[in-house]
Amino acid sequence: MKFQKTLLIAALASTVGNAAYAEVTADEAKKLGTTLTAVGAEKAGNKDGSIPAYTGGLTKAPAAYKAGDGLRPDPFAEDKPLFTVDGKSVDKYADKLTEGTKALMKKYPDYRVDVYKTQRSVAYPKFVEDNTAKCAVSAKTTNAGRSMTGCQAGFPFAIPKTGYEVMWNHLVRYQGVAYSVKYRNWNIDASGRPSVSTEGSIVQEYPYWEADKAGSGTYYKQRISYTGPARRAGEAMMIIDPLDYADKDRRAWQYLPGQRRVKVAPDFAHDTPNPGTGGTSTFDDVFLFLGSMDRFDFKLVGKKEMIIPYNDYKMAYNSTKDELLKPKFLNPDVVRWEQHRVWVVEANLREGKRHVYSKRTFYIDEDSWTIVASDQYDARGQLFRAGFAYVTPSYDAPAPWADMHGLYDLIAGSYSLSGYTAETGGMRYGKPASEREWSPDALAGAGIR
Repeated sequence: MKFQKTLLIAALASTVGNAAYAEVTADEAKKLGTTLTAVGAEKAGNKDGSIPAYTGGLTKAPAAYKAGDGLRPDPFAEDKPLFTVDGKSVDKYADKLTEGTKALMKKYPDYRVDVYKTQRSVAYPKFVEDNTAKCAVSAKTTNAGRSMTGCQAGFPFAIPKTGYEVMWNHLVRYQGVAYSVKYRNWNIDASGRPSVSTEGSIVQEYPYWEADKAGSGTYYKQRISYTGPARRAGEAMMIIDPLDYADKDRRAWQYLPGQRRVKVAPDFAHDTPNPGTGGTSTFDDVFLFLGSMDRFDFKLVGKKEMIIPYNDYKMAYNSTKDELLKPKFLNPDVVRWEQHRVWVVEANLREGKRHVYSKRTFYIDEDSWTIVASDQYDARGQLFRAGFAYVTPSYDAPAPWADMHGLYDLIAGSYSLSGYTAETGGMRYGKPASEREWSPDALAGAGIR
């Protein structure tokens, strides 16, 4: 695999204690907004023109979009595939495909990816760009990379030096400050039969992106209320994630109607099977990675041009379950792929730690800092699961958004899709809730008795 030599970093100096890494200099920070975009992506296109220069992203909504609507029309609906990659041509494009993508083509002869014109559609509000410039020389990791300080309301590591810094950019990535989603999670078993693992409503907030919340120590909040299937209706859960995992770990609670009480749920982390997907993924598989980084060592491999899912408006907002969910894999006619530059981070299980995965490879989009694909290996070193997230920038915000994600179980021959909203009204932005609404008592009050 050929990785780009520029913007690469030295190897991790240490993985124990409060290791100190080389900080971004003032001269390096001047690249932001010049050779680099305001959030650290390469502004220029690539040599053959397949990746265009960044020109500010998509900030104008299509004429069909109605302000405040949760379903967003596809601004690129008229685009046609430039070429297709399948089992017959996989070797030609092997260097631009994740290991999971290649494994799917090997396992399923009719699996393919349709590659479209690359659209660098991600855009940000001005305050994100301004604060990112300030954070470039002030943000630091502590706790051997697993905690972060020195930044608020900006990407902390626009010019990353370590794998941990790239992962922090993903964890705190800007997707808006607060939004709500009505969703369904689907599991498709080895026989090709789809079933709803859970459905309900999610409220998500990123206090990190509120300038007046500096010092709160929290970057992410999630509250889920399940409405189905019938056996799960009335359940609720809440998680709150900190910036400093050395000082305060994830806080999580669960409400069960049968018990009529809220209980602390410390196991809602790491490789605990996620009930929201019927146990087909782990808690830290959410968004392809969410939560503490204490189980793995994260190494920054470099930057690479890859074919990844991107601008999947048709899939996220304009598809039906029957159209999308096919036996073995998502309907290739509905999923859009493009060529983009990604950061590659390799995570290896730390000595003395346990996890269902022994190794993970993450591919992080340079424009959105979103993990767009992942390869997960089991204890034997065998490729176990392949994950994909589907970037659909909200031109009305503007803000990237990629909560819909899926995992293929390459051993069992099944797959799951989380956060499907096309048939439930889509995603809407809102205002942050009061602190009292993020308490265990509020979770109990919202549950069904």
